[in-house]
Amino acid sequence: MTALPGADQAAGLRDWAATRSRSVGPTLVVVGAPLPAQAGRRTRAVLEHWAGCGWRWVGAAQDWRIVPLSPALPVPASARREPRWALWVEPDGAGLRRALSCLESVRRQHGPRRLLALHPPRLQRRGLLDNLQQAARRFLDTDLVVLAP
Repeated sequence: MTALPGADQAAGLRDWAATRSRSVGPTLVVVGAPLPAQAGRRTRAVLEHWAGCGWRWVGAAQDWRIVPLSPALPVPASARREPRWALWVEPDGAGLRRALSCLESVRRQHGPRRLLALHPPRLQRRGLLDNLQQAARRFLDTDLVVLAP
């Protein structure tokens, strides 16, 4: 018995629909990473750490779609539509200055007013992160969410 031409097409459409309906992980737009090419790896490492600390919302770090953006370039309209944004914060002496400059650039480009602070796992909240969070709120009307001890 030969297959009807329409049957082959329907099978192909079902296969295509099945691949389209698979859930895609959440997107996280990351700004401020010193090396945007490494932003995905470093961001996933932080997400894995948070998942290991019991933050269930993280899920599987490898499922996240990481979109690194340079604060020096215009923010694409497609990125502005994303609900999840993060700011990479380096723990070195210039980390506060770089992070504030990045937040200012995002704000000037009508980016989000709420970002998650991404930082190396053992960075303490006291000091750099607290100062950055307070400055973002006070000077840029931006809420910086900090997950640190």
